[in-house]
Amino acid sequence: MYEPGFLLNGDVPGRATILLAHGAGAAMDTPFMTAIAEGLAARGLRVARFEFSYMAERRSGGPKRPPPKVELLQEEFRSAADALACSGPLFIGGKSMGGRVASLIADDLWAQNRIRGLVCLGYPFHPQGKPEKLRTAHLAGLKTPALICQGTRDPFGTQAEAASYDLSDAVAFCWLNDGDHDLKPRKRVTGLTQDQHLETAAEEIARWVEAAV
Repeated sequence: MYEPGFLLNGDVPGRATILLAHGAGAAMDTPFMTAIAEGLAARGLRVARFEFSYMAERRSGGPKRPPPKVELLQEEFRSAADALACSGPLFIGGKSMGGRVASLIADDLWAQNRIRGLVCLGYPFHPQGKPEKLRTAHLAGLKTPALICQGTRDPFGTQAEAASYDLSDAVAFCWLNDGDHDLKPRKRVTGLTQDQHLETAAEEIARWVEAAV
């Protein structure tokens, strides 16, 4: 039976909590995930990170398997939401694949009044190099308030591409100038660093969450 473990930042009772899942190929304690969690905690939020079972198994010497079917990941995200003790309002989300999985279960949890919103970091709107294979059908009718923090040159969905997508009015964007899928800009182009973009993302998420609660 899947039993998620959590990494907590800003674990203070009553705070708004953001439950975050990782991307397809990297664990919950990568520098990216840690920086976002710490940045949000520094701004008064409680952050809980968890790993899907295929990723958690790698820690105990299991094989490096690709993610399973998204339906199983949805079940595991629901299990994580059920298992997480939370005394304040709850938001769900994640990086890349983790955010996509959260978006697929968001409206169900929203209808049950269990979450207050959805936060995605680098949403994978389509597979890299395959812009015709969109993963946006469920986002057209999304009812859950959502914030997507996206690099403008993300190969999984650029700002120019997103302008043509059929997305619900519930979806808001925080665009990071010249950011890639990890929100990393080219310093020679922008004069900015990935750390600066992660700080900006954390600031925008915190502001958005405050307005949503």
